[in-house]
Amino acid sequence: MTRIRLGVNIDHVATVRNARGGEWPDPVRAAELAVAAGADGVTAHLREDRRHIRDADIEALNALCRRLSKPLNFEMAVTDEMREIGLRILPHAACLVPERREERTTEGGLDAAGQHNRVAALVREFNAAGIRSSLFIEANPTQIRAAADMQAPVVELHTGAWCDALAEGRTEEAAAIWEQLQAGAHLADDLGLEVHAGHGLTFDTARAIAAIPQIRELNIGHFLIGEAIFTGLGPAIARMRQSIDEGRAAFDHRHRL
Repeated sequence: MTRIRLGVNIDHVATVRNARGGEWPDPVRAAELAVAAGADGVTAHLREDRRHIRDADIEALNALCRRLSKPLNFEMAVTDEMREIGLRILPHAACLVPERREERTTEGGLDAAGQHNRVAALVREFNAAGIRSSLFIEANPTQIRAAADMQAPVVELHTGAWCDALAEGRTEEAAAIWEQLQAGAHLADDLGLEVHAGHGLTFDTARAIAAIPQIRELNIGHFLIGEAIFTGLGPAIARMRQSIDEGRAAFDHRHRL
């Protein structure tokens, strides 16, 4: 079974920096430490309101990732401003996400089907420029088929609702969403899409979702930055890497029996 890649989102290092102003803590240093600790790539979301990552951060992160030969996953809304930035800096990948100014964090998946023409046009431009487009969507067949129709190379399945249901003890709802995630990953893989997942993942939920065989990458940020307060960023990433590997190994073992 293929090893699952771990992308580390360093947005909330920038959140801490911006709370006080100045230059510390430096998200670029966090990205470098993340890679040293075993991250396979770096994710950063340049929001319209620049609440955490700034333009200069994206430039510096892109340069760092190129120097380290690691992918930068540039999270962005489907706007003209972000399109221009993406085409200028040419990151390895661009994950297209919904964005509302008033939300605390991304609250759901992109409506790729409802915004088909706009999203498809951006995907075409990015594909032509050598930027690997990823659509952050719900594990919904309509959204998955829309992503395949517009030839997006990757979908990232939104795991936030599943994580929230588990954390709040809504077990039946969590079980239903889990079934949707499994079915969505299977459908996306059948349609030729590479399957990623992310949002709200912890050590335990990352271990569980690593057992879905079609998933190739997990992108995790807020939880790791929170854990880093207590253990340091390197140990938090190392433990997450272990949790993901354990989840994938458990799946392999069950299917060998």
